[in-house]
Amino acid sequence: MNDQPTLDRMDRQILSVLQKSGRITNADLALRVNLSASACHRRVQRLEQAGVIRDYVALLDARKLGHATTVFVEIKLSGQADELLDAFERAVARVPAVLECHLMAGAADYLLKVAVSDTEDYAQIHRQYLARLPGVAQLTSSFALKTVFKTTALPV
Repeated sequence: MNDQPTLDRMDRQILSVLQKSGRITNADLALRVNLSASACHRRVQRLEQAGVIRDYVALLDARKLGHATTVFVEIKLSGQADELLDAFERAVARVPAVLECHLMAGAADYLLKVAVSDTEDYAQIHRQYLARLPGVAQLTSSFALKTVFKTTALPV
């Protein structure tokens, strides 16, 4: 069953604008996509109800909040039993500084994105949390030297 709603050109224009300007007023959004305010509002509501628009957030500057270092952590588990994967996923969701966790195909079982202030901060997160996660057999950490490109906008 396909759970993807049908999106027309206008829906895609609305989504494109909202991804870049989430605080835009409905009136300004309607002007940008050449719709009446009421029609625009109905479309946005439909996109929200369909779950296409999941949430509205403020994107923060990690550097200004003291989290200037991004670490990507590859994790190999000791096994693949459902119970172990479930326990790992529940535990990793509670680790401070972990921004993302992805179940992977390939050499690593999971890939984490972690935001920390510096290498000492990461060492503490590693010792207190990551190394103690259920089933961890191996951790490989890679420090980002520079963010060349970053976006939260999906192609629509």
